[in-house]
Amino acid sequence: MQTTIVVALGGNAILKPGEKGTAAQQMANVKSTCRSIVQLIKRGHRVVITHGNGPQVGNILIQNHSARDIVPAMPLDICGAESQGLIGYMIQQAMHNEIAREGLRASVVTVLTQVVVDPADPAFANPTKPIGPFYTEEEAKRFVAERGEVWKEDAGRGWRKVVPSPLPVQIFEKRAIESLLDRGEVVIAAGGGGIPVIKEGEMLRGVEAVIDKDLASAKLATDIGADVLLILTDVEKVALNYRTPSQVFLDSMTVEEARRYMAEGHFKAGSMGPKVQASINFASSGGLAIIASLDRCLDALDGRSGTRVSR
Repeated sequence: MQTTIVVALGGNAILKPGEKGTAAQQMANVKSTCRSIVQLIKRGHRVVITHGNGPQVGNILIQNHSARDIVPAMPLDICGAESQGLIGYMIQQAMHNEIAREGLRASVVTVLTQVVVDPADPAFANPTKPIGPFYTEEEAKRFVAERGEVWKEDAGRGWRKVVPSPLPVQIFEKRAIESLLDRGEVVIAAGGGGIPVIKEGEMLRGVEAVIDKDLASAKLATDIGADVLLILTDVEKVALNYRTPSQVFLDSMTVEEARRYMAEGHFKAGSMGPKVQASINFASSGGLAIIASLDRCLDALDGRSGTRVSR
């Protein structure tokens, strides 16, 4: 029986620190990333690829702002859809080329993915996720008055809009993704955590929010019955007391141990925290979650690198 692996790419798979984010830079990074992922396909695994979109959607928002007097600015859910398309295109093309180079036969498809969230999620009452460019306090207060948005000062760098970060409830395109996998396709889905939507009866409506990409990846992996959630990032293993003299790298954690370490505050909310929580969510359903370095994904799958989280 084939193993189904959801590969959750971190930001460094598309854009590395210090880069401007030109199309050429991003495509070069994606090509390198896809050379690693295609090795999973060579082994006969079924693969779903998820990815972040922070820098890309941030740039789209800046473009929106700069051109707002020429063309209408788009809301965040539509900007998220744009970013899924542009990143999906890069990964889709690079994966196709690597698959062809290896002499394999597999198609690659990007699924524009909507993720249902609960309108009663407490996150909507307490927006915390900063997005887009920085503004002056005067501009921010004007936006609050005119649009009813929430704006907060960001570490002395200026004011930024903040939006809710609700939990993923349902991967709306789940059946389509499963059908594509059953046909042997390589699927790119849930980019940037998916496009947040709420249900109104049988209807869907986009909302201004950001879903954590790792939590969405875990939800997708659980919903499609994946065997492995492989979260690829810029560190080789999860560490306790990270970047302190008492730092300890972990080869494995049980779900119970991971929850205890989370409660003890070992994993920061903006970095390793969501990855460990996503691993807990997925492993609790019986799957194997692995957090590993992007350039050692095969070693991680074979147990020679990375941190494994299991029930």
